Amino acid sequence: MATLKYSRQRESIREFVMNSKEHPTADTVYAGIKADFPNISLGTVYRNLSLLVDLGEIAKITTGDGPDRFDCNTKPHSHFICTQCHSITDIEADEFDCMKEKVAESFDGKITGHMTTFYGVCKECLEAKKIKKTS
Repeated sequence: MATLKYSRQRESIREFVMNSKEHPTADTVYAGIKADFPNISLGTVYRNLSLLVDLGEIAKITTGDGPDRFDCNTKPHSHFICTQCHSITDIEADEFDCMKEKVAESFDGKITGHMTTFYGVCKECLEAKKIKKTS
């Protein structure tokens, strides 16, 4: 592969994702760096996010019913997606490694990774619902 030319915009996009704990969308990244790069286009943000995913520097989370989100944690882990507020939370659990090994025993190929996503209602949305009912 050819050497990738340094880009201040790409580095800013990468830093934004790396410093975010919220699994930002491309639109969020765009809004977050627009002040530093007023001439940047949303297309440039999308292209650079895709490139960073291809390079393995960030991970893409496909939510199914909303825009893709991006994660600075590229190590195997799972996510919880709230079906009400669409927040995404990382889930770290050793049991997933055991599950991967178990699946590998009955699979004739080589498993190089996995993605597990849980869906439900987050604590904040549950509490907000309780408050609404009591009001």
